Amino acid sequence: MTPTNYQLAISDALKRPTPGRIPFSVEFMPPRDDAAEARLKHAAKTFHDLGASFVSVTYGAGGSTRERTARVARRLARQPLTTLVHLTLVDHTREELVDILREYARLGLSNLLALRGDPPGDPLGEWIPTAGGLTYASELIELVQSLPECEHFEIGIASFPEGHYRAASLEEDTHYTLAKLRAGANYSITQMFFDVEHYLRLRDRLAVDAEHGHKPIIPGLMPITSLRSVRRQMELSGAALPPALERRLERAAAGDEEANREAIREVGIEVTTEMAERLIAEGAPDLHFMTLNLVRATQEVLHNLGMAPAADMDVIR
Repeated sequence: MTPTNYQLAISDALKRPTPGRIPFSVEFMPPRDDAAEARLKHAAKTFHDLGASFVSVTYGAGGSTRERTARVARRLARQPLTTLVHLTLVDHTREELVDILREYARLGLSNLLALRGDPPGDPLGEWIPTAGGLTYASELIELVQSLPECEHFEIGIASFPEGHYRAASLEEDTHYTLAKLRAGANYSITQMFFDVEHYLRLRDRLAVDAEHGHKPIIPGLMPITSLRSVRRQMELSGAALPPALERRLERAAAGDEEANREAIREVGIEVTTEMAERLIAEGAPDLHFMTLNLVRATQEVLHNLGMAPAADMDVIR
């Protein structure tokens, strides 16, 4: 396969002219059933039409979505959407990872997010490397670079505004993030966060490396639509909601989250819009929305930013 068969690199996609004030991108999950497939199809078309800079596709623990990840990513690439495919080390030997990378290359999927991944069953549990596998995301980066079929891959990594939950300190987290950037990663996408100061301080910490610390740091945003859901997601990531935001959401819930879902959504959309405005002002390279394969919440934020028409409330949310 020649280089002309490969997709535009994410770092180049971020430099293209954008119809909005800033490039935006979205994260999708491989669908599990027909209803989820319909939601993804609708979301992909909508975000394509709105001018998304790229889309990313997550990867299940232990390769539980391996085939679906590749199938969905290939379909999105044909839309065409610049597509970033995730890959983790969980439950994979080195040989299996090589096979997956070669399959991605065969499909023309040349943008890779290299992740260690969370322990299966308990994301906050002890990380135990797979026998015959790799231990660190930096090793996956090196593996990609060692394969002739993947020489045109561009590699991204995860970064953690509040520090990875396993890191002993922010300094240690910075050390490991910079190690991945020095190993050859071209940019990072952050774990979701709800305080822009955390993002800005991450940027400051990485900037100590004049050569690699200024690579794009793409902020990961998730408009809150459920207090219960966001609490669970933050718990699984080892982070926490800012107390002031949690109190604001609790006031909106008024003791009955189900009855006051729209009030919670309104707060979530408003908060994400405020965060996005500040990130734009601070020079963020892109806004990366974790969509759960839905459209409405992200489109509402984009509309508030003057980057999309109002969402159609009658379509799949």
